[in-house]
Amino acid sequence: MKGWIIVNGFLYTDKFSEIAEMFVNAATAHRIRLEVKSNCEIYSGIFEMDPSVEKPDFVLFWDKDIILARYLEISGIPVFNNSKAIEICDDKRKTYTAFLEAGLPIPPTVSAPMTYENIGFSSLKFVKPIITKLGYPIILKEAFGSFGDQVYKADDAKMLKRLLHDLQQTPFLFQKYISTSHGQDVRIQVVGGKVIASMRRFSDKDFRANITYGGSKEKYEPDEKACALAIAACKAVGCDFGGVDLLFGKKGFLVCEVNSNAHFKNLYDCTGINAADAIIEYIIDKLDR
Repeated sequence: MKGWIIVNGFLYTDKFSEIAEMFVNAATAHRIRLEVKSNCEIYSGIFEMDPSVEKPDFVLFWDKDIILARYLEISGIPVFNNSKAIEICDDKRKTYTAFLEAGLPIPPTVSAPMTYENIGFSSLKFVKPIITKLGYPIILKEAFGSFGDQVYKADDAKMLKRLLHDLQQTPFLFQKYISTSHGQDVRIQVVGGKVIASMRRFSDKDFRANITYGGSKEKYEPDEKACALAIAACKAVGCDFGGVDLLFGKKGFLVCEVNSNAHFKNLYDCTGINAADAIIEYIIDKLDR
């Protein structure tokens, strides 16, 4: 069996190459030839432009080039995760819409109204009822972002006004600040509808728990409710596998997001469980069936 793992040709840093190597090693252990390909080498239209290119048996899509992922699907290749799931996870507005549709517990969330590049926010009247409902501090999240980047906390009206000025031409959403989860969350890795590993991330330096921002990690044993919620979150966005982030709410866990191509090296270092092995095994089983 032959597969491709698609990575981004313009963002292939050590962090990404490390994950790709873990997948290649896991595939090799199962006698699968997994080749690393960038979205510069494999492009939409390649099979029509170059008929000599042999199609793989599957594609492990470790990028957010949704157009390419969809092209590979149209070409008859099984893609994991599928393009729709990646698209939903990549846009936080679509993610929370999917969570709402599935009836999952989430922080109160409002998508910022759409505007246009040459207009911006000509009026901020829409902000007052949002603040009345969500209060300060309030979280602002750009629709597109990873590793805790593009997530901001406005402690007061002055800070919010500055953020609104900076973000007015960027899709984003407002979210209630969950004080009980300040600087901490739970990352649960789900593969094929099963929880395989989990860790708690925590930080005393930042309201975000992300390890990128100096957070720490420890092994965590989620209870049945947390596991069921993580599995339901993956199902809601259509992921075969994903890293689910849960927040500590006052009355139980809240779903924060699902990462369709979560960087699980930190999870491996924390728990000793290699998600690459589980994902490769899942793909083999699904293709066999």
